[in-house]
Amino acid sequence: MDTSTDKKKDNLTEEDVARYLRNHPGFFLKHEDLLADLKLSQDRGKAVSLTERQASILRERNMEMRTRLSSLLENAQRNDVLFEKTKALILALVDARRADELSNAFCQHLTENFQIDAASVIVFGNPVVSNSRLRVTTESEASAHIGSILKNNKAICGNLRESEIQFLFGERNVDKVGSAAVVPLHRDRPLGVIAIGSRDPQHFQSSMDTLFLGYIAEVINRCLPRLLKA
Repeated sequence: MDTSTDKKKDNLTEEDVARYLRNHPGFFLKHEDLLADLKLSQDRGKAVSLTERQASILRERNMEMRTRLSSLLENAQRNDVLFEKTKALILALVDARRADELSNAFCQHLTENFQIDAASVIVFGNPVVSNSRLRVTTESEASAHIGSILKNNKAICGNLRESEIQFLFGERNVDKVGSAAVVPLHRDRPLGVIAIGSRDPQHFQSSMDTLFLGYIAEVINRCLPRLLKA
């Protein structure tokens, strides 16, 4: 008598049984009579057959997969809408024939299509009187007001001081800006700065990804020098 084999059988664990069944998914096809004897208890204590339990699990997984698919479709639709809005903005920037047209296009698209409460483009140069949204100021004047924003030449997000908000968006828009995102413009030399603001103090935070605004800034960096020369 092989006692070692008997001892090994006696030492079988639940994990061994589960592993065997997982490796032999057709086991119950050969032993259908066992299915009728297997019972599983639900939360309410009612016993159900293995087949009923399997059907219940499959229904739950099916509902979960439908929820995931619905979420993916919603994200795809949102991405499509965002792509179309971004494309329209980029084309408007590229089609601008003057710097003030570029500024007006930027501010209009951001406030109308991207749920932004305030937007501005500030260009470094000799100040001129204009009815457009383009603001022109000297680099030294900008440094005096937003020097901490310009010094790293990187996009920043978060809460700004009232004096910074006033310089970037104008005195009449101070109440519209609780938080903001700002990107310095640079193409071989400092060109200016773009800024967008929200009434919500938590909308723009320092941890936010600035990829989108940085992308828009790159487009303006390439268009603006040509327009300023014109």
